[in-house]
Amino acid sequence: MIHSQIRGQAPVGAIVFTRYPEPGKTKTRLIPALGARGAAWLQEKMTRHTVDQLRAWREKSGGWLQIRYVGGSARRVRTWLGEDLLVREQGPGDLGDRLLRAFQEGFAQGVDRLVVVGIDCPEIDEATIAQGLQSLEEADLVLGPATDGGYYLIGLRAVPVERFEPLCKGIDWGSDRVLGQTLARSQGLGLTVRQLSPLSDVDIPEELGVWDRARYQSQPLISVIIPVLNEAAEIAQTLERVLTGQNLEVIVVDGGSQDKTVEIVQGYARQGESSTPVRLLSSPPGRALQFNVGLQAAQGESVLLLHGDTRVPRGFDLVIRDLLRDEGVVAGAFELAVASRAWPLRWVEWGVRWRSRLLGFPYGDQGLFLSRQRLLQLGGIPDLPLMEDFELVRRLQHYGKIAIAPVAVVTSARRWDGLGVLRVTLLNQLIVLGYLLGISPKRLAQWYRRRRG
Repeated sequence: MIHSQIRGQAPVGAIVFTRYPEPGKTKTRLIPALGARGAAWLQEKMTRHTVDQLRAWREKSGGWLQIRYVGGSARRVRTWLGEDLLVREQGPGDLGDRLLRAFQEGFAQGVDRLVVVGIDCPEIDEATIAQGLQSLEEADLVLGPATDGGYYLIGLRAVPVERFEPLCKGIDWGSDRVLGQTLARSQGLGLTVRQLSPLSDVDIPEELGVWDRARYQSQPLISVIIPVLNEAAEIAQTLERVLTGQNLEVIVVDGGSQDKTVEIVQGYARQGESSTPVRLLSSPPGRALQFNVGLQAAQGESVLLLHGDTRVPRGFDLVIRDLLRDEGVVAGAFELAVASRAWPLRWVEWGVRWRSRLLGFPYGDQGLFLSRQRLLQLGGIPDLPLMEDFELVRRLQHYGKIAIAPVAVVTSARRWDGLGVLRVTLLNQLIVLGYLLGISPKRLAQWYRRRRG
């Protein structure tokens, strides 16, 4: 059916190479930054973006479009990306084998000019596809160079297979030599070549900002507000992770620390004069009060409310901006990981994940983020000596969905180490129950602090 539709029309075609987003099997070089689930989430987002661009190209050109995948199944890929798509497994072998097979089968469908694209370059759009195919009117081969030494697009016109088969054999796939080796092979084969403009791809943590900038053309300022009180043991690691983000302001509000917390933060504030600004403010102690002092000084479009002993993942800023762009999302939070190998804490993490995703009810140690304007409209952080995060989330639930990011913050295990997992869990649940029964937060705070020693 496909063959008869395009035969005799000098058709053009495009193939997208992707992988089904299974955690742990995709974007593996991003796992140290985003975790397995976060890397799979980004793979899904980037594939959808690329496929949407190709759909737009197909609508305008009437061209032939196919998705070739690794992992999953045809049914799962269609469910994921759309029933309107032609899908096919890439098949066995290295990338060269799979590219060769894709071109052979595409040409067998009657396509005269064909490009294959990956999903790693968020700057690719329908105009790029059209330009690549147009270049094939005069050239045998078109390449879209990636800035890491590979290419994001390769296109051929229907030449005899023996002329392009050597292009796909013996290349050092995954290295920065791919583009150079391909160009050398094409010269030896006597193929005429055109190159498109270089684009950046997203393969390693340092490249995560490429997605944010290219996909949305802007990076709204995020204000990270961190209340601290005697956090000298943790605050440096917290700030180091925060400062991996882009277009941020960091506001640390000290509640009267008696250790070296202020001295440590001042060191980062001086460094921030030429990069991300770090400001140190002071207030009386009390997490809600300190958050609100920071909020009054904040200038970002959105705010991240972060505890002083909690480390964000690399790419956290990308995740925040992406989730808050969803019109149905009023706020968000991260999943929680605890900095300990103790197996009982894996149950704590599981319980937090269940509560957050099923009930839409994250707590403050997960790093809450939302629009600054929304938070100001709510009157800021509820002025409570305890349960301020719980009450904030309750209020937010009246306005829309609270999204849970597919990546985790890592928080200190000190409270569980000091009191034990069972005691901390029981204590937390009793506090929540007491609050829901109407016991005053002041009384609960006094009781809580006595029980914690």
